[in-house]
Formats: sequence, structure tokens, C-alpha cells
Amino acid sequence: MLKGKEIIVGITGSIAAYKAAELVRRLKEEEAGVSVIMTEKATRFITPLTLETLSRSPVYCSLFPGEKKWDLPHISLAGKADLILIAPATANLIGKLASGIADDLLTTVVMAADIPVVVAPAMNTRMYENPILQSNLKKLKDVGYKTIEPEYGFLACDEKGKGRLADINTILQVVKDVLKSQKKKVRRERKSKR
Repeated sequence: MLKGKEIIVGITGSIAAYKAAELVRRLKEEEAGVSVIMTEKATRFITPLTLETLSRSPVYCSLFPGEKKWDLPHISLAGKADLILIAPATANLIGKLASGIADDLLTTVVMAADIPVVVAPAMNTRMYENPILQSNLKKLKDVGYKTIEPEYGFLACDEKGKGRLADINTILQVVKDVLKSQKKKVRRERKSKR
């Protein structure tokens, strides 16, 4: 199902960032092409080298790469991908996306993309239940982003509640479902143009 699909995996500064390694590995097992974009804070939780090794591709961490390239990464990455998956997504990143703020590579790629965006939040229960965050998630849903509900369980802060990153199998299934529905949508659009 994912063979030949190009997926951008966005990783933000959450303790759940370590789970992105397994997610990238599983996407590659499904024969997807994977480009990883990490926020600066994500690199404090997991190294780009780990994700480069698993994705077998460069990991992008900066809006302004040191070496000169003629393509603009936020445009070229968005242009070649079939889907953007942000896992884990922090409250900070969700707030930026909901407000249209594009101040790093990940947010600018999302703003430049006209492909499906899947967001998998991971945070403390009180943060997740905060009315501002819930309002921001609603804004994202209203513009067509797919949100994967976090799970209930033990959190990094030694509390128990809703906020754990969704299970990797759940995330993969949502990615497949979104791509499948996108394919059907494209077919319907082509038929209607005939």
C-alpha cells in the first residue's frame, strides 16, 4: 500500500520523539520513501543520525541549510511528497499550524504543501485537554488535516492520562487510509472532468 509513496515525517520536541525511529523503520519496511524533518527541539530527544540511518535519506533540520543549494527545501520537499505525517506533534507546533505561523522548516513545508497532513499529538494530559489546544486541533480538522487521537496511559511525567503518542500500528493504518481516500478522490475528480 505504501510502496512508491513519498512521506514526510515531521518530528517535534516531545519525549515521544524516540518513537519516531520505529515509525520511520516501519514506513521503510512498507517500501515508502521517507524524508524526515526535525525541529530544533526534536534533536534534543533523538539524533538526526539515527533517523538518517533508518530512513536512508538526509534528515532536514534547518530552514537555511549551510551548504548552498539551488532548490528551496520547503518548496522541493512539499512538492515531491504524497503526505506529511507529524508524529509526535507538540502543543507548540499545533498552535503554530493553527495560526498559520511558518517560522521553521517543518511549518514552512506544511504551509507550502497541498497534500494531506496527518497530526499525531503527544503531550501531558492537562496540555492536551487545554481548551486552547482543543480549539487549535479543531481549526486543523476544519481545514482538512487528519488528527490521530493520543492514547490513555502512563506519561513521561509519571502521571496517567490521555496524551501518549498513538500506537505505531494505528498511525500507519491512518496514513494508509488517508492515502487510499486521496486516491479515490483523485479518481472521482478525473471522472468528473471527462
